[in-house]
Amino acid sequence: MKQVGLVANMRKIRGGRFLDILVEWFEQRGIKVVHPQSTESMYTPPYGCPEIDFQEDVDMILTLGGDGTLLGVARQVADKEIPILGVNLGQLGFLTDLELPDLFPCLEKLVEGDYQIESRMMLDAQILRAGHPVKNIIAFNDVVIAKGPISRIIKLETYVGRDYMSTFRADGIIVASPTGSTAYSLSAGGPIVNPELELMIVTPICPHTLYDRPFILPKDQEVRVIMRTGTSEVMLTIDGQVGFPLLKDDSVVVCKADYYTKLVKVKKRSFSEVLHQKFRGGR
Repeated sequence: MKQVGLVANMRKIRGGRFLDILVEWFEQRGIKVVHPQSTESMYTPPYGCPEIDFQEDVDMILTLGGDGTLLGVARQVADKEIPILGVNLGQLGFLTDLELPDLFPCLEKLVEGDYQIESRMMLDAQILRAGHPVKNIIAFNDVVIAKGPISRIIKLETYVGRDYMSTFRADGIIVASPTGSTAYSLSAGGPIVNPELELMIVTPICPHTLYDRPFILPKDQEVRVIMRTGTSEVMLTIDGQVGFPLLKDDSVVVCKADYYTKLVKVKKRSFSEVLHQKFRGGR
């Protein structure tokens, strides 16, 4: 490893402080640290991730922040297949591998090549308006269609491939990747799925009927959702960070993306260990 990219969430108090420490630490070991051009203004928006533009090639990217920081970077570098190592400065930190107490011992293992790389499936969402594509977005965790601030249910006509599935009357619908099963989908009653699998989880949000339940699809299927409500503000959201307003009769087609996110794992914990630690506090 000759060059490492460093992306920090500067809205977190410790984000800026650790930048200088890590730069010195890597350079002492002969590894150059490359910052994106937007380092000074990073994460000034309330949500999401600014454009990541490394002027030089990097062998790996370290993100300092939480899951949101890693999600934003993952979408932007997915086509480049750059491995990402997440350092958690936030709360739950389900995607990030390292916590501050074990940061530097784990970084020593990293530079020695003692780590693994996990490939995580991503999603591709295409928005069609009057039958014509108007937007394509890659998602790591989930694609969400949800109502706006007015408390009215929306009608979402849903197909699996060419087959009609149901018209959900609900607050919205979530299409999640296996990695995203522990995010919004879980809060809405969806199942926990091992991220080594490749599939899609479809979870209605607060459905109005008892028989509307989450369902799982194989990776080679596609989900098409048509917005059949024209009186409410409805938004398509990608990973909780990127938004796109939907109009009546807009279609959203979600399928497996061509790209994978490559996550660096230094601690080599199993998915069951991570679940236990994050949800049970290690008890």
